[in-house]
Amino acid sequence: MLFDRVNQLVQDRYGGLSTVDRAALRSEYQIRLDAVCAPDPQTCASTKAYPVVQAEITALGDEHSFFQTPDDFGDFVASATGGNRKQFGVKLARLDGENRVVLEVVPDSAAAEAGLSRGDVLQTIGGQPYTYERLRSARLGDQATALGVDRQGQRLNLTITPRESSTRDLPRLTYAGPQGKTAVLRIPTFLTGGGVAQTVHNLVGQAQARGATGLIVDLRGNGGGSLSECDSAVSAFVPDFVRVARTSDGDVQTRVSRGLRLEDGQAQGGVRNPKLWTGPLAVLVDKSSASCSEFFAYEIQYAGRGPIIGEDTAGVGNTATRVFPLPDDAALQLTITNYVKPNGAPYPVRVMPDQTVAQTEDTIRRLTQGVDLLLDSGVRALSAAPTLSSDRARN
Repeated sequence: MLFDRVNQLVQDRYGGLSTVDRAALRSEYQIRLDAVCAPDPQTCASTKAYPVVQAEITALGDEHSFFQTPDDFGDFVASATGGNRKQFGVKLARLDGENRVVLEVVPDSAAAEAGLSRGDVLQTIGGQPYTYERLRSARLGDQATALGVDRQGQRLNLTITPRESSTRDLPRLTYAGPQGKTAVLRIPTFLTGGGVAQTVHNLVGQAQARGATGLIVDLRGNGGGSLSECDSAVSAFVPDFVRVARTSDGDVQTRVSRGLRLEDGQAQGGVRNPKLWTGPLAVLVDKSSASCSEFFAYEIQYAGRGPIIGEDTAGVGNTATRVFPLPDDAALQLTITNYVKPNGAPYPVRVMPDQTVAQTEDTIRRLTQGVDLLLDSGVRALSAAPTLSSDRARN
């Protein structure tokens, strides 16, 4: 049943760019499944089909389509809906071969309560030399764990306790640059069960009220999420844009204007009290910026609103996926759409930055010294970034 459902979806709903013969693919992997389930296919457990389905979706040749086991799907649902799961609420970067430098601390998380900060270097855990596996084991446990942390040369002893907490990680606003006049809008994900676009517009309003002279959107590590949230968020910077989705059922045109999203002329959501940032703008990306965060960066770049700074993005910038539940709590993530502009020009596979600043081990090491090279590049770029003319802002 699981195998049949997967192949029905691949035949009927796939809208990506793979040219693989899908009917022949099904026949090939049906033979493999029959071999796995012999001698009695009627009583074959779904778990036996998992590796066959995984191999078939890999052979489809679309790197954005993949099979999710029940555990994988459970984690996805928690992230997509803003549900709870046991976590520390910290994101790490590699240094000296380990995931040991704090890149981000989720507000109101266990890591925030413990006092961890961006740039901290994890040195010991439970009195033992730090390893990522020890941290993972501590997260899955229930006990308070001692952390030895280096913060710009100062040794700190902190205590962290994992707990069930929300996976919602909404945008947030900080300030940087001379006199703190540059607003930094961090959007960590578009996959938080809603509220991202509304928060972006609200925070843009706060930056305007404070008199910010420039704004940086930080999309580093943003793996994407809801395209509708992304579109409405972009409209806080680009007053109007249009995209055409090519699907297995035909073309659909999306227009986004001042927070309102229209599909073939029908309203499909929006934000309350939309804002429009007309001042200097820059966007930070890295190789982990993916999916609709790539759409966000590209719409900014296409409109000429400001420079994209950082690394080539992940390479999911011209398609969209959907997750389909399967029997026994598994799921299939499948590319269902590819995108073009109204003139037929395809969206790029990945966004190429206007100014390249690669994230290397040296840039991570500089972060541990309190220096964010990419953010500093964004602040400098604002002095030459364009503003939005009053005519374009009215359109």
